[in-house]
Amino acid sequence: MSSAEPPSHDPQVADLPSVMRTRGWADYGLIDSGNGRKLERYGRFTVVRPEPQCLWTPALPASAWEAADAVFDPTDEEDAGRWKLKGRTASFGNGETWPLAWGDVKFNGRFTSFRHLAFFPEQAANWEWLDAAVRAAGPQPKVLNLFGYTGVASLAMAATGAAVTHVDASKRAVAWARENAALSGLADQPIRWITEDARKYVQREVRRGSRYEGIILDPPKYGRGPDGEVWRLFEDLPELAGLCAELLSENAQFLVLNAYAERISGAALSGLLADKLKGRGGRIEWGELALVQEDGAREIGMSFFARWQASEGQA
Repeated sequence: MSSAEPPSHDPQVADLPSVMRTRGWADYGLIDSGNGRKLERYGRFTVVRPEPQCLWTPALPASAWEAADAVFDPTDEEDAGRWKLKGRTASFGNGETWPLAWGDVKFNGRFTSFRHLAFFPEQAANWEWLDAAVRAAGPQPKVLNLFGYTGVASLAMAATGAAVTHVDASKRAVAWARENAALSGLADQPIRWITEDARKYVQREVRRGSRYEGIILDPPKYGRGPDGEVWRLFEDLPELAGLCAELLSENAQFLVLNAYAERISGAALSGLLADKLKGRGGRIEWGELALVQEDGAREIGMSFFARWQASEGQA
């Protein structure tokens, strides 16, 4: 390299992975785990859900598991199935909810048909990180949340002062997110609720010349848009990540990428971000999100992440 060439400003990628750990809070806790299942606390209810990674023996006796208010019975390998409601949940009607909270953000718990309860508790480690990132991004940064689901991350950032664009292909999920905004007292905050295929929306935003100070990209392994668009993680993520890189403003502070697919890794996600963010400077961290049991004895790796953050003072 000649002395006239400028130094590289590519992002610095962390040499080693990190683990973002979510520990229990008032409305959530991982009580016990083992034999391919986990016993959790969601507000006033305890539930049992399948978790293949729990290869060990549970610490608590069978009676503790049998006392759970709800047990998910899977019917296929794609998380579909049905809930067996008993005890305090036995009288639940279709669509009934109960209140939960993380800090100042309030949201409804729901027994969905895909073993989830309308939010992903392990993401609390990300919500905490995003809270700090938004605060560091200046007054009312514009943030894009793709595949935003029921909106807890969107609301956590809005509560910190961000102007959020929340995008999800599911009309029902966006409706639930709006309900959560009202519960949180954030309905009047600058949040745009968009029901659309994430890829189509981002393509249009690039054509418009839109820019954001932060982007969250949390795609499923497989999905369908409102008009039948098909999403396949390994085939479609590289293009979408590149489009998201184009949407970052000169003063952008972060891009967070999260994935749940079994065949993905934090290292792969960090390589993708490093490729799409060439010349951006900053730093890329990568690793996995984990749930920590309330007694601290065990933790379960739940998903993989990579996140780019601008260097301090970087414009």
